[in-house]
Amino acid sequence: MRAVILIRILVGWVFVSEGIQKFLFPALGVDRFGKIGIPNPHVMAPVVGAVEIVCGAMVILGLWTRLATIPLLAVIGTAIVTTKIPMLYQQGVWAMLHEARVDFSMALGLVFLLIAGGGAFALTSSHGRRRDSGEKPMKRRGSFEELQPGSRGAGD
Repeated sequence: MRAVILIRILVGWVFVSEGIQKFLFPALGVDRFGKIGIPNPHVMAPVVGAVEIVCGAMVILGLWTRLATIPLLAVIGTAIVTTKIPMLYQQGVWAMLHEARVDFSMALGLVFLLIAGGGAFALTSSHGRRRDSGEKPMKRRGSFEELQPGSRGAGD
């Protein structure tokens, strides 16, 4: 599925960008982690930022995509639990849904990539076959094998 690359770029780019910002802007990194009660914010903010940069880049490149989604799901899950759930109780459902739209979209994109894998154009692509199931790649319509002499090609 070639369209998976669009989801990889979308999800990966958001995480890479957010990870870089944790290093550039203390208000988005150490200060924010301290404000929401994450222990050792001066350690955890750079660790989370590094995970977002490395795993986000892996997702963009399609390098062990399924594996890269797992730490990112932990990061986004923690973000939802520590920032969006309290907002639900303090400001109501509509304010929380407005602020959580990117978080929920990233979580769903990560779940999709965890299920679908990196797809076409991934560095660790299985080129149409599933390694875990032993399936052989499906013949594409109009493939070279169909055009061999003596075979019935498309339109015959």
